Amino acid sequence: EKSGSTGKITYKKSWLQRNNSSLMQGKKQAKKVGKLFSGLLAVNIVFLGGALITSKIFNKAAVQMEDVQIFLMVFMGLSVIWIFYYQFYTTRKPHAVLYKDSHAGAIWLRGSHKGSLVVFGACSILLDVFKIGYFISYKECQSSVQIVFPFIEAFFITTQTYLLWWYSKDCIQVQHNFTRFGLMLSLATNVVMWMLAVTNDSIHLDIESEIHDINFTTQHPTIFPSYDGHGNSTSCKCKNEATCNIFKKGYIGLYPFNIEYCLISSSMFFVMWKNVGRLIDHNVFHIKPKFQICGTLFGLLLGALVVVVGLSIFIAYEIRDTTDKLTPQSFVLFFSFYIVVLPVMSLCTLIGTIIHRLEERELDTHKNPTRSLDVVLLLGAALGPFAISYFSLVALIATDPRELVNSLTVSYSLLMIFEHVFQNLFIIEGLHRQPLNSSEHEMTDEKKADAPSESCHNLQNRRLSMQKTRDTSQDYIQTYAKLNGKRRALKEISMFLIMCNIIVWLV
Repeated sequence: EKSGSTGKITYKKSWLQRNNSSLMQGKKQAKKVGKLFSGLLAVNIVFLGGALITSKIFNKAAVQMEDVQIFLMVFMGLSVIWIFYYQFYTTRKPHAVLYKDSHAGAIWLRGSHKGSLVVFGACSILLDVFKIGYFISYKECQSSVQIVFPFIEAFFITTQTYLLWWYSKDCIQVQHNFTRFGLMLSLATNVVMWMLAVTNDSIHLDIESEIHDINFTTQHPTIFPSYDGHGNSTSCKCKNEATCNIFKKGYIGLYPFNIEYCLISSSMFFVMWKNVGRLIDHNVFHIKPKFQICGTLFGLLLGALVVVVGLSIFIAYEIRDTTDKLTPQSFVLFFSFYIVVLPVMSLCTLIGTIIHRLEERELDTHKNPTRSLDVVLLLGAALGPFAISYFSLVALIATDPRELVNSLTVSYSLLMIFEHVFQNLFIIEGLHRQPLNSSEHEMTDEKKADAPSESCHNLQNRRLSMQKTRDTSQDYIQTYAKLNGKRRALKEISMFLIMCNIIVWLV
């Protein structure tokens, strides 16, 4: 009887193991299918939106701006419906969010304390306000779709920002496929919005010059040309010239913020999509480093000096541009700023990379979708400056590189290539390194956990251990001083590079 019951137990265990393995395989297969079809959904939306936008540019008679806006409004409405469903139904189901990805929704993305997401989102909403004012000022020449579109876009941005602020770290454990489809729908909508913003930003540069030429030749400052859905220019009178000028400048000037907002939102939705159904091992120790300006002095001061000088040169350049007094000296001053700043940035990144190599830190090899996406976006974003620099080099060398402005542009292009290569190496090295004193933090946490259960005998042992520690304290202090010096150098370099990148982006 015992051998028979043992055989039944063994058979039951093997049956449970087979059943669990088949269940796990089924879940993996469902996960792959869900990722595949949700990804295909995003690809189709992006390609369809791209086809409409390019058709609007190259075949203005067939596809109008209103068609692209209606397309976007439909998908923005569907995304808002899913966002409300996710907030008020999916996340409130039992065991919906068992894990949080501490790396997702990073401080520079999520926007804690005036960070990127909120700042760019607020500027995008302000852009919609300028759009509304601009289109209403010329409502005789604009369709109702162009007036309604900024309202829908502002509501979509507000709702989406709220979702990414509170739920970007979720590793959702229920309704996997439906959540994946919703995330890819929102991601694709942001990508199409980014494509439209880039297109409009490029077109508006041409529109700005045409507005200037028409106003200069006709000498009618109260008449501004407005562009209908076919791209044709029509003359519309504005009742308040000063107000229309403000709306026009804000409408054209705030597009870069909308471009950045769409990219940030897309990257955060991608991380959320990767985290759907993800199980996180809580036994893996993670330190959440905090961004602190204290401890940096030289990097902050030098970076602030670069920002002030860059803003001064840029303002002087813009003043000369608006007063039709651009001279070769303006371009010389403009490019000279970069030729001075870029080598300093490259040198700092090289020093920082060398310090990374000299430090004996452990590499963080754990699975991290946020860090992987950061590396991909970093390398992908560098393709733009590389392309601009190489095309500029070919164009200038093929014409006349001996002219002063052309030679400065050639130097600027070469320095831009080197700076991006060195800076990307420095950032990627830093992303894959553990925080400095992770072992000390672990020991501190363990001591805090074991403190209530200590006895007098343990206290005596601790005193003996502390006495032994004093004997070797000199070596420890020297080692810590070296590490602390390297850490200070890295903080100074990082702060300087942050300030430099901000002014280079603004210019």
